[in-house]
Amino acid sequence: MTESLRPGWQDWPVGGKSTAVFVPSRLVEPAGAVLYLHGHAEITLRDNPVYTPLLESAGLVCVCPPGGKAWWVDRISPDYDPQVTPHAYLMDRVLPWMRSTWNLGDRRIALLGVSMGGQAVLRLSFQRPLEFPVVAAIAPAIEYHIWHGRGLPLDAIYPTAEAARQDSALLSVQGVGWPRHQLIVCDPADEEWLPSAEKFLGKLSSAGIPHESDLTTTAGGHTWDYFNHVAPRVIGFLSEGLARESRRLPVA
Repeated sequence: MTESLRPGWQDWPVGGKSTAVFVPSRLVEPAGAVLYLHGHAEITLRDNPVYTPLLESAGLVCVCPPGGKAWWVDRISPDYDPQVTPHAYLMDRVLPWMRSTWNLGDRRIALLGVSMGGQAVLRLSFQRPLEFPVVAAIAPAIEYHIWHGRGLPLDAIYPTAEAARQDSALLSVQGVGWPRHQLIVCDPADEEWLPSAEKFLGKLSSAGIPHESDLTTTAGGHTWDYFNHVAPRVIGFLSEGLARESRRLPVA
């Protein structure tokens, strides 16, 4: 572990951007790491009174990079960075830094996202299922094209709502490869994003793709009351998924 990284939460410069990083105490070798992608409100897990002790107990490193309101896609968003896409920032800067800092081998980084970040981790895990076989999406804003035309940064990323729809996690599900451990949860009171979560899960079921889900637990809708309520199950799922992957034979 890098000597300057101390236990607990801290801001660390990763690829030129200040990033919230959590390191569990008494860390010799992490049980694995979690890459957390935030939602449109840009709230990380830093100092979260629910997630922090769960990460500590599981012995998981957590990295929460900044993504602005750019939906973590591989397109330039002037509001985020005029030269680097948020996807390229993750793949070219954040993930290599995580792997080298903690000597993380294959399949030792789990993906976790909320809302905007929830759809992003699903898309990324289906695009690279061998690299990211463990993923959990909380209230994923999968059909985010419905926000196009509202005067948000999304309008500068895509020329039309249809262009945004074509880039969605839903269209990343092809039935030829998928993450082995995936959990999708959404509060039934989340009227805006529940329909697309149902559609995504329906596509998984029709394709015979194994998954876990919960669309019945309610705890406040699309709020941190709900996100925190499901935290024990989510972190437990990620921890167990990483443990199972560690027992698999290395990828040839």
